[in-house]
Amino acid sequence: MTQREQAAIAFDDLHTRHAAALTRQTYLLTGRPRLARRAVEQGFRLAWQRWPQVAVDPDPAGWVRAAAYEYALTPWHRLCPGLRPVRKPKQFQESGEPSDRALLEALLSLPAPYRRALMLHDGVGLGLYETAAEIEASTPATAGRLTHARERVAARLPELGLDGHPPVRQGEILRARLTQLAAAQQVTPVATQHVRSDSERSDLRTTRTAFGLAGLFALVMLVMMIVMPDHYTRSPDQPLATAPHVRVSPSGRRGADIKKHGNAAVRKRLREARLSPDVR
Repeated sequence: MTQREQAAIAFDDLHTRHAAALTRQTYLLTGRPRLARRAVEQGFRLAWQRWPQVAVDPDPAGWVRAAAYEYALTPWHRLCPGLRPVRKPKQFQESGEPSDRALLEALLSLPAPYRRALMLHDGVGLGLYETAAEIEASTPATAGRLTHARERVAARLPELGLDGHPPVRQGEILRARLTQLAAAQQVTPVATQHVRSDSERSDLRTTRTAFGLAGLFALVMLVMMIVMPDHYTRSPDQPLATAPHVRVSPSGRRGADIKKHGNAAVRKRLREARLSPDVR
């Protein structure tokens, strides 16, 4: 068995064991089955593309979960109506217990950072430190998000009985209800063979695009070198540079003439004095 076949078997096993549960959890974050399936598929795609890194990770399922949650809660999904998270999922309203619908609506009404922290800690069952590490926040900030999320859920759903209990007991109550709510979802993940093949096609498209852009850049540079001259040539319409013409004012010319004639008269008088006899 080749190394690639071993990697494919390990990846398929990871997908088989965790894809369905992860899709149901992601549905609780978004309220949209399509977005949940797409986010989980994207998470496993990235995992297969970076399988050497994911295979040696202490928690490969957590690696995929972090990538799927990050994709599901990306802010740019708000620009696409088909992928925008909802507050009142219509599909769940048509089938399901009223208490489950109320809990899902209360969960979707939370801000995305609060919802993710609550889902990881009380839904998945991660510890406080593990939750803080996955959402890339400090431990005090994560604890604050959990506290505010529980308070908002308790205020919206008094029948849950969260008020008056310590934080540990509140987490247990929410964990039981969220697990029950996730198990009731009928969300089917994408097949593992499709994920691997689609990921490989995506890698091939990315490689071809990179080579194409590099070739296009080289072609543009070559054309610029051929078309543009390698030295500067003077434009025929541009005159040659000449020495600046200094214009002498009329007053300056007259002053020069006066100075010239005055010096000649003085020299003439000196010659006449030397030739004439000395008169005492």
